[in-house]
Amino acid sequence: MKDTEQSIIEAAILIFNEDLSAPLEKVADQAQVTRRTLHRYFKDRRELMDKCQKEIRKACAVAMFNAYHTTDDPRERLEAMFYAGLDCGSKNTFLHKLHTLHDHKHQAANEECSEYDHTFELWKNNLHVLLAKGVINGNMTVDWIHNFFQSVVVVFINSQQKGVLDRTAARQLAWFSFSKGIGI
Repeated sequence: MKDTEQSIIEAAILIFNEDLSAPLEKVADQAQVTRRTLHRYFKDRRELMDKCQKEIRKACAVAMFNAYHTTDDPRERLEAMFYAGLDCGSKNTFLHKLHTLHDHKHQAANEECSEYDHTFELWKNNLHVLLAKGVINGNMTVDWIHNFFQSVVVVFINSQQKGVLDRTAARQLAWFSFSKGIGI
């Protein structure tokens, strides 16, 4: 039963990452369940989206936390966290998309926004350290670097979906692009 719910969530993340207004039928098809089965688990789109966000925040926060604690060196930590973000893949980009849409009013007092901020808090704190030490180009802001990171993740995902590069080569090229882009 939990496997079906998880399949629906994973399908929703893939489908909604491509098109936030996609019909639930498309999610059901991707999850290989009927629309009726989908509604046994989620009463409506809002409930499914909420569950997706919680699932994504949890997965990305754990990945970032684990990567952060692999080393005490901020530069090595950045690389580990970068790869953790790549591994979160479409989950990472979907969550970022939801919190940067033109009609989204990001507010720290909002629980979902606060949890989003917390998901990337360690990442951003580490960027502040690297900026203060002059390791990263000082003309950049943490928000600029974070958005640049998100765009590199999108390129990585697209290369994987299109089969342009194998995973290892794509990861290396993504890190090369990101690290050179921020002046490391």
